[in-house]
Amino acid sequence: MVPTDADDHTLVEAAKSGDRRAFQLLFERYERKVYAVAYGFLRSQEDALDVVQDAFIKVFRYLPNFEGQSSFYTWLYRITANLCIDYLRRNTRKKDVEFDDKLRHDGDPESSPVDALPASVLGSPGEAVENKEILTAVEDSLKYLSDKHRAVIVMRELQGLSYADMAKAMNCSKGTIMSRLFHARRNMQKLLRERLEHLPEPSEDGAEEPQTEAALP
Repeated sequence: MVPTDADDHTLVEAAKSGDRRAFQLLFERYERKVYAVAYGFLRSQEDALDVVQDAFIKVFRYLPNFEGQSSFYTWLYRITANLCIDYLRRNTRKKDVEFDDKLRHDGDPESSPVDALPASVLGSPGEAVENKEILTAVEDSLKYLSDKHRAVIVMRELQGLSYADMAKAMNCSKGTIMSRLFHARRNMQKLLRERLEHLPEPSEDGAEEPQTEAALP
């Protein structure tokens, strides 16, 4: 019997061999993290729960094909992010989602996800993040970013992923991620300025385009 504290690799190999308990342990280990990722993209508890279910159904179906070239969580994250992006593409309706300022990006009711939004996105002093007006504008602006730009903003600013992990999750180069993030931040700033006329222009010193490989946003 696989111990509950077994590492991911051991659980994955056991689950591949048909050990249902090993798969259940993987589900219990990552269910909350997958929910947090999905909620970060979709801003809806109901939709996020649907994605959690779909993500683990896909994992169960395709686990025999998982070769371990990346970590299990990176693979799971990529599946979840792709499901969320597909959902956003299909879902053309605009929903007003009540923002729960007690739900952190990791799912713990300790602090607000807005605490993770840096001045680079808001183009304003850190203390302004506490402003409800700015928070509402951020929530609204996210809906109008492209799928790829919303994805990198959520992954970097709300969930704190590294560029390397983002590149693995989006199946592209680190340079492409940096370029997308640069343009996503500029677009977010533009959307915020349209909603908040008093929001200052972004500093040129803090918005230098990354000197990396050429990549389209």
